[in-house]
Amino acid sequence: MGQPTDVFDIGRLGLSSGEGSRVDLEVAVEPFDFSGQEYAVEGRRVPAVLDIAHTTSGYSLRLRFEAGLSGPCMRCLEDAGKAVEVDAREVDQPGGGDELDSPYLEEGHLDLKGWARDALALALPAQIVCREDCKGLCAICGENLNEAGPEHTHEREPDPRWAALRELKLD
Repeated sequence: MGQPTDVFDIGRLGLSSGEGSRVDLEVAVEPFDFSGQEYAVEGRRVPAVLDIAHTTSGYSLRLRFEAGLSGPCMRCLEDAGKAVEVDAREVDQPGGGDELDSPYLEEGHLDLKGWARDALALALPAQIVCREDCKGLCAICGENLNEAGPEHTHEREPDPRWAALRELKLD
């Protein structure tokens, strides 16, 4: 496990043009909202690998880590317990325009905490579920259909087109 690091000083590596370095770190990842639910990284810190390559005028960066996410399943609301792998890349080339200007690197200081949070959010699936075949909640009674047996049923509502017949009085 690397050193706990939220902001990394790239200049201290003393890389020349064409050189690279790999650094093992521990990065904090703050809880965040996703689709109206809060998700947090278990332990709030993750071991990460940061690859830094000094180009002719800037840097090429790669951040990799795996985070265990705790938060509700979007179908059944049980804890999803999802593991998410993150492999994010950034390029910072001064004078290269917006596409080549990393928002996380400023004056040689890399905002690892912000980059890790954003990279994790981008690596998430469209729906966070406890398992791919999650059946969700019953729309009528709210029971978890993953735990309900095949005997879980409800009486069907009568067809509203026949409602007028119920009002007939036959004596």
